[in-house]
Amino acid sequence: MEHKIYRVKSFRIIGDYKLVVKFNDNSSQTIDFKPILKGGLFEPLLELSLFNQVQIDPEVQTLVWSNGADFDPATLHDWPQHVEELSERAQKWTAQ
Repeated sequence: MEHKIYRVKSFRIIGDYKLVVKFNDNSSQTIDFKPILKGGLFEPLLELSLFNQVQIDPEVQTLVWSNGADFDPATLHDWPQHVEELSERAQKWTAQ
């Protein structure tokens, strides 16, 4: 079974905590990150000035933030399949 490798090629901020992310296979996802911005690593991104500093890591070609937060590009690529589980996990991060 072949495992596809996805890379983020570009992104555009379209609103508070929302990005359109384009990938190396010419697909794109519109992602609202707000439901998962909880816990020690992601909660600081609720500060919009920090969230909006998002960049593409030139080595691994995924979204990264200056506080060390990042996401696997495959997760970003298949966001609709992961968002519910990530949101549930984020609720647990807050409870800890």
